[in-house]
Amino acid sequence: MIKLTLPWPPSVNAYYRHIVMKGAPRTLISADGRGYRAEVSARVLIARAAKRLNSRLAVRIEASPPDRRARDLDNILKSLLDALTHAGVIEDDSLIDDLHLVRCPVVKSGSVSVFITSLEQS
Repeated sequence: MIKLTLPWPPSVNAYYRHIVMKGAPRTLISADGRGYRAEVSARVLIARAAKRLNSRLAVRIEASPPDRRARDLDNILKSLLDALTHAGVIEDDSLIDDLHLVRCPVVKSGSVSVFITSLEQS
């Protein structure tokens, strides 16, 4: 099992930005999204959790929001799972067969605890 404690992710609404380049619309990862991916990569490196798991996976996320505002909890999944892929923890988030997302009590600055387990027997 891999366990990581990570900062609160940007919502999917803040993760992307939409621009027009040479007359064609493009969607890019925002500065907030790139910063979050870099922070997750640094924490994964410290935890030595870059395993590039490529089997079927179960993921449990315990999300502690930074404040009491109303939030759609599912809005944090895209940036969090993409950051875990970018950091080399998992090969691709399409490998996740079992996903649990739980709201926990508020903590200053917010955080997420991520537990990743392979569903395949060794």
